[in-house]
Amino acid sequence: MSLRLLSASLITASIAGLGLVAWQAVRPIALPTVAQQVAAPVPLTVNVLVAAHALPAGTLIKDEDLSTHAVAAAQVGASDLTDSPEVRTTLRGALLRRWIDPGGVIATADVLRPRDRGFLAAVLTPGTRAVAVGVDAVTGTGGLIWPGDRVDVVLTQDLGDKDNAGHRVVGETVLSNVRVVAVDQSIMQGAAVDAAAGKLARTVTLEVTPDQSERAAVAQQLGRLTLALRAAEEPGAAPRSGAAVYGSDVSSALIGSPVAPASRMRVIQGSESKEFTFR
Repeated sequence: MSLRLLSASLITASIAGLGLVAWQAVRPIALPTVAQQVAAPVPLTVNVLVAAHALPAGTLIKDEDLSTHAVAAAQVGASDLTDSPEVRTTLRGALLRRWIDPGGVIATADVLRPRDRGFLAAVLTPGTRAVAVGVDAVTGTGGLIWPGDRVDVVLTQDLGDKDNAGHRVVGETVLSNVRVVAVDQSIMQGAAVDAAAGKLARTVTLEVTPDQSERAAVAQQLGRLTLALRAAEEPGAAPRSGAAVYGSDVSSALIGSPVAPASRMRVIQGSESKEFTFR
């Protein structure tokens, strides 16, 4: 190959290389298509249960006490309660152990559920006791008494005084303005569990003082107990005087009811005389 031909080849190669470099420099940059673009990951959130308003310790939780707040999944604590129908059902009627400010997250340790051990003892006001009273469709106000209501307990007894019909049956209020804390095994405030199941309550548990618990125990042995529901607007009304109400106070027919004339017999034996009365 001659020197002239070699020089021409080198010059041609150089020109081609420079042209390729120039073309790469001016070529438009291809942008990624929509399909090629990778969407940024959306952070996952979880709805946790929070207090809808200030909830003092001792509150029996109702549906209106609960609200929700969306929180990033990574920030949800292990004991924080998340929102679901099942969780709300278990919280209905649960006892709150501590004060929770509005918007405060509710945790597992903050509540004591109705079926938890020690729930009834935690519901009671310090210094009070719980006593159970047997009821039926009549004495239990037709099954329309629920936990949280306040009642009077009326004792009715038959004194068995055949000679005085007006004072044979007597009734009196033995407990006044006491709080119902449970109906059968339902301790959820305002919950009509037994009525919904088609059953009438058999037992009502009352919150009473130690002295009242003794009166309740004795009253159940004396006669029949009836619960009288108090109006919600007067939970602090003054108790009754406790005066007994006799049959003659209720029925005028028993006032001055006739008594069968007595038959008398005098027996004289020697110097001794005895008189016998027969009714």
